[in-house]
Amino acid sequence: MSDIRFSEEHEWIRVDGDVGTCGITEFAQEQLGDIVYVELPEAGRQVAQNEEIAVVESVKAASELYAPVAGEVVDSNQALVDDPAKVNADAMGEGWFFKIRLSDPGQLDALMDEAAYLALVAEQA
Repeated sequence: MSDIRFSEEHEWIRVDGDVGTCGITEFAQEQLGDIVYVELPEAGRQVAQNEEIAVVESVKAASELYAPVAGEVVDSNQALVDDPAKVNADAMGEGWFFKIRLSDPGQLDALMDEAAYLALVAEQA
């Protein structure tokens, strides 16, 4: 089963089994502009929910990414190190940042579904 959830900080997580793939939303990418650099977490790192986990820099600003759930980082998208523009081209696909093994799947309940997230974006636009 694959389910996508969103944070108020404009991160997304798509869960498959006990592993979630995470990145920034299209809205966040549009706000940032052209992405020029990313700093990704190391595999094996344990993170708490809402802990700073990665950095994305654009021509406009640098911004932190926060872990939408607690768990262990199991993979990072090394392709972004060489080509951070993948985030601009496909923020919610090939532009993913990291994968995390969820330590508490119940934390997903605190995140928004797509309808709630789109309502949030509409308020901020």
